[in-house]
Amino acid sequence: MTSSPADLMRRNLLDVFNEPDPARRAAAIAETYAEDVIWHEPDRILRGRKDLERRAEELRAENPDWTFRPFGPVSELDDIGHLGFQYGPVDRPPVISGMDIARTEDGVIIELYTIVTETTAATVLTANLYRG
Repeated sequence: MTSSPADLMRRNLLDVFNEPDPARRAAAIAETYAEDVIWHEPDRILRGRKDLERRAEELRAENPDWTFRPFGPVSELDDIGHLGFQYGPVDRPPVISGMDIARTEDGVIIELYTIVTETTAATVLTANLYRG
């Protein structure tokens, strides 16, 4: 069954970047992205599933008690998907807000763009205090 761009956007955020178990995350990555996926982050461009998997693990390690939350509805047009997100400690206000936009082909993400729209320095400081 071919996944829609909307389904892929939800899986990208929730099944990949919120997944703490490396084996389940790797399986979700294999189902969600093309082998040669390109991911554009604000400060880097990653190429391939393995680089994406390493970066997802880094994000989990940097803030193990943080979670991604969808922000707003998923939208799609043809082969493009969009989903806003918030990122921060569980049960606390988000530290980062942004959006993911993806191009899809044959039921997988072939190119992903992550755009950060808001980062609150005071919120980052507060979040770090709660981390202990």
